[in-house]
Amino acid sequence: MTIPVDGTHIPAWVRWLAQDASGDWWGYEAEPHEHEHGWYENEVGHCIRLKHAPANPKWRASLQKYIVY
Repeated sequence: MTIPVDGTHIPAWVRWLAQDASGDWWGYEAEPHEHEHGWYENEVGHCIRLKHAPANPKWRASLQKYIVY
């Protein structure tokens, strides 16, 4: 899946990316957990809203490890 987020705006601590049902892309420090309409960090690490995009009915398939080389 292509991530429509400019990598230059992703903080260095982000290790996971995911989109929620409303279309927002989020960055997470720790692997997030799924909830009814998106993801949550379970009070472990930080999260940040990165970008809004169109709603995605397949948001559950968006979670991916983010590795910067």
